[in-house]
Formats: sequence, structure tokens, C-alpha cells
Amino acid sequence: MLYWAAVFFVIALIAGVFGFGGLATASAGVAQFLFFIFLVLFVVALIVRAIRSQA
Repeated sequence: MLYWAAVFFVIALIAGVFGFGGLATASAGVAQFLFFIFLVLFVVALIVRAIRSQA
């Protein structure tokens, strides 16, 4: 998921350089959404691992 966030971020950068503002905004939004989903899943995985290691 982090890979796809990085891909959309690069697409947004390239689109912004070439003047495609709408595409750049949409790609940046998707990248931001995927990054936050990645963070939430990462934190959940850390919590689950900490709980399992104590048991």
C-alpha cells in the first residue's frame, strides 16, 4: 500500500510539472488517502504483535 501511495505521489508531481492541475490534485488526494490507510494498518499490526508477544 505504501508503494501505491508513492506511485500516486510521483504521478501527482509529474502532472503538476506539466500543468495538469486537476490530475495532480486527484493523484495527491489518492496518495494521501493510501498513506493514512497504511499508517492505520501499521499501527494496528504493531498493537496486535505486542499483544500476541505477551501471551
